[in-house]
Amino acid sequence: MLNNGASALDAAVHAVSRMEDDELFNCGRGSVFTRAGTIEMEASIMVASLTTDSDSSSKNDSAMKCGVGVMMIKNVRNPIKLAREVILRTPYDESGNPIPGIEGGSMHSQLSGPYVEELAKKQNWDLQFMPDEWFWTKRRWDEHRRGLGGTGQEFFSSGDGDGDKKEEEEAVSMSQGTVGCVCLDQWGNLVTATSTGGMTNKWPGRIGDTPTLGTGFWAEDWETNEKQSQTGNAGQEGSVVSFVSDVRSLLGDCLPRVFRSSGYTPLPVEQSQIAYPSEKQPQSQSQGYPPTSSTRRRAAAVSGTGNGDSFLRTAAARTVCAMLRFSSSSLAEAISAVAGPGGELQRSAGQRWGKTGEGEGGMIGIEAELVIGGNGSATEQKERRGKAVFDFNCSGMWRAWMEEDTNGMEHERVMVFREEYQ
Repeated sequence: MLNNGASALDAAVHAVSRMEDDELFNCGRGSVFTRAGTIEMEASIMVASLTTDSDSSSKNDSAMKCGVGVMMIKNVRNPIKLAREVILRTPYDESGNPIPGIEGGSMHSQLSGPYVEELAKKQNWDLQFMPDEWFWTKRRWDEHRRGLGGTGQEFFSSGDGDGDKKEEEEAVSMSQGTVGCVCLDQWGNLVTATSTGGMTNKWPGRIGDTPTLGTGFWAEDWETNEKQSQTGNAGQEGSVVSFVSDVRSLLGDCLPRVFRSSGYTPLPVEQSQIAYPSEKQPQSQSQGYPPTSSTRRRAAAVSGTGNGDSFLRTAAARTVCAMLRFSSSSLAEAISAVAGPGGELQRSAGQRWGKTGEGEGGMIGIEAELVIGGNGSATEQKERRGKAVFDFNCSGMWRAWMEEDTNGMEHERVMVFREEYQ
């Protein structure tokens, strides 16, 4: 979709909606049940951009920074599409009439069902509604019943056919948790999209981090004015760089805790775990240019998966972006400091770490930048790709992205643990 000209918003929503339709994931149709045996889904979208409306002549439906979370959704087939509709809808006044001169953005950042579902039906939003039965899956119902029984495990009997020998074995479920996607398109728009069914047997009405801005998701763009000498290489001080037309996205999902009981121990982290396409190394610029004032635009988008209450208590997503914006940290370093082993999420659990599931999680993100010369134009732009990064403190994190090799060929990458599966 991205290579064919789709925006980051459309691509991210499409990726997440595909997972919402798959019973394997804890979102959409595969959502977990509350203690009351109901399903309450959550989803969120946030957009940011390296460009502005004034300097973008191309499709740029992510240029206006905005974010929205929808929660307690029960019958919308794809909650992420509901979040998208809220982002793009024209604001209405108290009489229900469109506000002149304003396009896109509902002016509300958080909306709860059934009110937002009723609004979507009344205004004929392009959504599909499904009955409660459509969201019921045997796997999630079994998890719900096991949780109510207090064991948290499923046991079954197997024999030799004569009934003389039986043994109990733990059934391992490969079902996944919260899903997310971060995406950068050819116009410099960044989007984060996240969807979940929440925690198994959560109290009805519980709101997690997925629809809460700054906790389970965040996207941000900003500008800095800098004195730079145009004598360096791209990626160093003094370079004039821009995003390229190539596009990148990253999907992520935290590994279920069942792997911890199977004997897997996360490997120690010696450096930030980064997965991003190789950069094209530009030729050095000509020497001798005097220092000039330039404007650097930067943007980042992150999405989290894991124990939502820990993300809420640490304002995890916004903390990552704040570290990137107000310190010298890279996005990889910021994500590791929050979601990596020994990071802020883990520390927030205190003595409960490793016992209750608190503090466990992972994050994915994309950062990109654009530097414009002092005369207001970037006549000597050099190419630099957005960087897709991730880290986690749980047993593993399902993640997938596209990577370009030295020959310019793109390859799909999928990983679960810190090292390549052998």
